[in-house]
Amino acid sequence: MSKKIEVCLTPALINLYDIKESIVVVIDVLRATSSITYGIENGADAIIPVANVEDCLNYSNSGYLLAAERNGEVVEGYDFGNSPFSYTKEKVGGKTVVLTTTNGTKALHLANKHAYQVVIGSFLNLDALCDYLASAQRNVLLLCAGWKDQFNLEDTLFAGAVVNKMRKNFEHFDDASVAAEDLYTLAKGNLRKYLHKSSHSHRLAQLNIENDVVFCLQQNVCTAIPVLKGERLVALHPQNDV
Repeated sequence: MSKKIEVCLTPALINLYDIKESIVVVIDVLRATSSITYGIENGADAIIPVANVEDCLNYSNSGYLLAAERNGEVVEGYDFGNSPFSYTKEKVGGKTVVLTTTNGTKALHLANKHAYQVVIGSFLNLDALCDYLASAQRNVLLLCAGWKDQFNLEDTLFAGAVVNKMRKNFEHFDDASVAAEDLYTLAKGNLRKYLHKSSHSHRLAQLNIENDVVFCLQQNVCTAIPVLKGERLVALHPQNDV
């Protein structure tokens, strides 16, 4: 069977794609999927994505860490938000984290309704992710979380990076894949400089978290691939999960 790779530029468009036999890669590089990847890399038992801040409260007596972010800021009263620096071994090793974010967790829930499998992508685990997608022998949808259902640059750049690395492994590419790859080719020499143009970069700059942005644009500092199993994101074991 000839395989295809597609890019969905915003969760608002996911209903246009037939994903029941596809691996969906959820992408929210600034910062949710980067932090999830880093947390699983650092030994978190699981990360449970929930849609709403109120849903986090349902776990308040569970012994889990509660993480909530809205509009780039930690929600008052929660342990932390979605900064990757909150997902270190010291903080999350051996723990379960319940997480809600503005965009990323919404995209996860939409993907989980129909996809064959849902995994997490970030620049931090780019090569490990691409190696897995190459071995899985399935269609792939790269789902950009965007910003409140709108297109954004950073997630599209990452989708383009995946397309660029996977070109020899797939036979069919949609126009969004071509556009994303072209954008990545334009920006790859200095991703941070290019992303100074992005609206989300300006939002994050106002929050004084430039270190988070720089961290999330590092490539291949993690080998973990988080996969959604039921309601929990856990470490993927390719030999068992293809």
